[in-house]
Amino acid sequence: MRPPAYQLLADELRADITSGRLQPGERLPPEPELCVRTGVSRSTVREALRLLASQHLIVTTRGVLSTGLTLLTNSAEVGFTDLLELRRALEIPAAALAAVRRTDAHLAEIRAALFDPNLDDFDVMLQAHTMFHAAIAKATCNPLYELFTRPLYHVSYGEEVTDSLPAGYWARIDADHRALLACLAAQDPEAASTVGRRHLDYIVAANQR
Repeated sequence: MRPPAYQLLADELRADITSGRLQPGERLPPEPELCVRTGVSRSTVREALRLLASQHLIVTTRGVLSTGLTLLTNSAEVGFTDLLELRRALEIPAAALAAVRRTDAHLAEIRAALFDPNLDDFDVMLQAHTMFHAAIAKATCNPLYELFTRPLYHVSYGEEVTDSLPAGYWARIDADHRALLACLAAQDPEAASTVGRRHLDYIVAANQR
């Protein structure tokens, strides 16, 4: 009988630790990256990490800022629209800056976060989306962009958001990501800003249906 997916992932990470490929104190890849790399859901990744933590092979932590954002977006005072407004304030200038400062290594990391929009797995596509925008923040070469944008993509989305997405939503997200990558490759900050703004306009419109 085939072991469950979380067990297989835990075994793979355990082998990396015991073989020395992962050194003591070295950080594991973030959850979104593990989701995309292995093709499993975030719940499977978390179960594997819980197992390794129970065996005292890893220590898991969670950022205070991301926790605070999750609590806020689950409250009556702050909604998903407010979160998108903050993303607009950060992502559009970040895209322009990344177009100017990106390196070939940054482009490779951003390209690796592209996903197949025909996947029938919301968690995997959402984590790929997270990795894509986190890689753009990294390409700004300004660590503050990484610090302040990272928590935005780890907020828990309620069913009222995930269940109301229009048909073709992920295909459009994928198309925007590829267009933005092309702008960064061309080092065109104005075009990157335009595509980034259009991308967020679509997300806002899709969630106001």
